[in-house]
Amino acid sequence: MLEPYYDPDLCEAGCDEAGRGCLAGPVFAAAVVLPKSFRHPLLNDSKQLSEQQRTELRCIIKAAAISWAVAQVDPVEIDEVNILNASFLAMHRALDKLDLQPDLILVDGNRFNPYKSIKHQCVIKGDGIYMSIAAASVLAKTYRDDYMANLADDHPQYGWTANKGYPTKAHREALRHHGPSPHHRRSFRLLPEQMSLF
Repeated sequence: MLEPYYDPDLCEAGCDEAGRGCLAGPVFAAAVVLPKSFRHPLLNDSKQLSEQQRTELRCIIKAAAISWAVAQVDPVEIDEVNILNASFLAMHRALDKLDLQPDLILVDGNRFNPYKSIKHQCVIKGDGIYMSIAAASVLAKTYRDDYMANLADDHPQYGWTANKGYPTKAHREALRHHGPSPHHRRSFRLLPEQMSLF
């Protein structure tokens, strides 16, 4: 069972991103404020859950959360500011959309750009430790997967319904045959023979 909170006396927002390692599509982030009493035995790091479990949990999290929000940074912006800063920017945008301002931000990972004057705590593998971060990971992942599935309707050749934009062998083979789409991140190493793509 994950920890329900970091500090019992503070209003905490958990933050996590999805899609940082992808070759295509936006990076998504979510911010979630859960009640201190919230518990759910299924909730865990989204990467440890099945697609069906994530979909089920998304509804549970949204219904139970005091506040939640999801935001994205698109490939053009990712190329401009780099993927690390884009991940932080997506988290900031999600925090901007919350209905309340938390006292503390719990961030999955070891780095974060400060948000306003709010204290933050970076937690390595935090999505497997704290419920609010795990909840954010589920929302970010499911919203991004849905987004990529919609993009796949117009770009079926890349297999995004299966790989969601991650650098699978099939995705790279599609890039070799079809070249990059407008949704690919041009600053990423899409193929070893990168220069021949542009």
